[in-house]
Amino acid sequence: FQAHFAQAVLDENLQTVEDGSGMVWIARPGKFRWDYAPPEAQQIIGDGDNVYVYDIALEQVTVRAQAEVLGGSPAALLAGAGDWRANYAIEDRGRQGQFDWINLSPKQNDSGFAELRIGFLNGQLTLLELLDTLGQHTRISFVGGRENISVDAAIFNFTPPPGVDVIDAAE
Repeated sequence: FQAHFAQAVLDENLQTVEDGSGMVWIARPGKFRWDYAPPEAQQIIGDGDNVYVYDIALEQVTVRAQAEVLGGSPAALLAGAGDWRANYAIEDRGRQGQFDWINLSPKQNDSGFAELRIGFLNGQLTLLELLDTLGQHTRISFVGGRENISVDAAIFNFTPPPGVDVIDAAE
């Protein structure tokens, strides 16, 4: 999967408190890359073993074991690294407006999310809406999504640039 994305974090009154955009690539199982555009330029890369969060402005990379970071999270589901039925109660919400919706509610209270809604337009992943346990709402819109394509495996490799601080919590 490859797409442009726009992300908005909304407060309990649905007012935008943070936003970002960029490109996303996903290759199952377990590989993903989110490149956030400036001004909050950041890369989040999962290579199947580790997740690298590279804050370009801070010149800092944090490395963590992917299984520890993702667990049963929505990111794990998108990357095909999780079991939907084991971690979520699934409800087909049907068509609402122009979108077909699936609602996922975590079976464990430690997921950090109260609800995940996945919206499809003409059968294609178009929207993700995540409601966290603190009432914050994150909406991710995908534009120009291309599914079932070949994604160059090198895009999921990450080598920290010279001079960048590396915090390795994966060991």
